[in-house]
Amino acid sequence: LFWAAGGGRLGRAALLDNACWLGRQPLLDFLQGAGGRLRMGTLLSRQSCQARLRSPEGMSLAEFLYPALQAYDFLHLHLHHGCRVQLGGADQMGNIMSGYELVTKMTGTDVFGITVPLITSTTGDKLGKTAGNAVWLNRDKTSPFELYQFFVRQQDNIVEKYLKLFTFLPLEEIDHIMEMHAKEPEKWGPQKRLAAEVTKLVHGREGLESAKRCTKALYYSSVEALEAMSDQELQELFRQAPSAELMLEPGMNVLDLCRKANAIPDGPSGYQKITDGGVSVNGIRVTNPETVLILGQHILKNGVSLLRIGKKNYYIIKWLQL
Repeated sequence: LFWAAGGGRLGRAALLDNACWLGRQPLLDFLQGAGGRLRMGTLLSRQSCQARLRSPEGMSLAEFLYPALQAYDFLHLHLHHGCRVQLGGADQMGNIMSGYELVTKMTGTDVFGITVPLITSTTGDKLGKTAGNAVWLNRDKTSPFELYQFFVRQQDNIVEKYLKLFTFLPLEEIDHIMEMHAKEPEKWGPQKRLAAEVTKLVHGREGLESAKRCTKALYYSSVEALEAMSDQELQELFRQAPSAELMLEPGMNVLDLCRKANAIPDGPSGYQKITDGGVSVNGIRVTNPETVLILGQHILKNGVSLLRIGKKNYYIIKWLQL
């Protein structure tokens, strides 16, 4: 997004795989070179190392050597690509310091390390793969809608900080956004702007529009948004929702739809589920099981119906040969 706006002045980025050099580095050569420059006392004094050593699981040799391998990455990139800055999360401070020490000892060159604050959960816990709560840039792992919703849900006491960390908005504009929020907190202005800016940065304008369509469809029962959604967006929005392909038969009603989709049990209990108001089609509650399905209402223009049973159980119906 910003590369194009910069007119090429931002330069080019290279993505490298450290297996290309670590995989070819003989163990004895590594120990004689990098291993001879890194001090045991320094590595053992790192807070992360101390925490692992005190844990019930202890610390494996592979874990202990990880900072040495990351330090060697910095050295390799410096020698072969002129890299002088290593950037990482605040939790990488010890590893970055190891890299700084290794490069300066072996080359005498001034190099630098920069750390950035970590995104944490509302309870202050680190987000990541190990914790199982990572937010991914890859759309297959975190959809634009999920990324958008993650930032929309941020609390007031953190949203201003995130606007400054994760967007390119001028500080004056952020101050104005927060002033308006103090007057109208119910509008969630800073959260919505933060979510929009980050989603646009990661997934582009199309990704942001996709996130907004999904939001309208799920939280505002917008038929227009549902009709405009692609198959990919439907799958992303309802990842756990079963899907079924059905043929529309003459006189087919809501009860038939629910049973063919295996959304309700057979017999009186399934019938009563509908009469009690527990079933909606495309965001519209249906209480008469005998209601005949109507094109444009129960079946959208894109040949899809979104069936909801209860509050959270969704079923995606794709109609064939309409």
